[in-house]
Amino acid sequence: MDWKDLFLNWEGRINRQPFWIGMIILFVANALNGALFGYAIVSTLIGLGLAYCGVCVCIKRCHDRGKSGWWCLLLLVPIVNIIWVVVDLGILEGVSGSNEYGPDPLRLA
Repeated sequence: MDWKDLFLNWEGRINRQPFWIGMIILFVANALNGALFGYAIVSTLIGLGLAYCGVCVCIKRCHDRGKSGWWCLLLLVPIVNIIWVVVDLGILEGVSGSNEYGPDPLRLA
């Protein structure tokens, strides 16, 4: 798995396994950020960087589901965001075969 591509690039597709791995890594990094820096300006800057990484992961997962990355705007809606990420991005399968966002990541593996 290319970590740089997973967290910094929003083009292409990822299946559920790298999505969950990325979400767990970002959750732990965010928790460590809060524990180490609290509400300092450093924590805010690190949090913005982690948010960008999270959006990149979500956009690629949307692409695997055959949806536009603009669906990630649902991340801004409280409560709906958690349900949407877990059910739509985390549980439901992606589109099998190639789509407009790239080849099927399961067939590449």
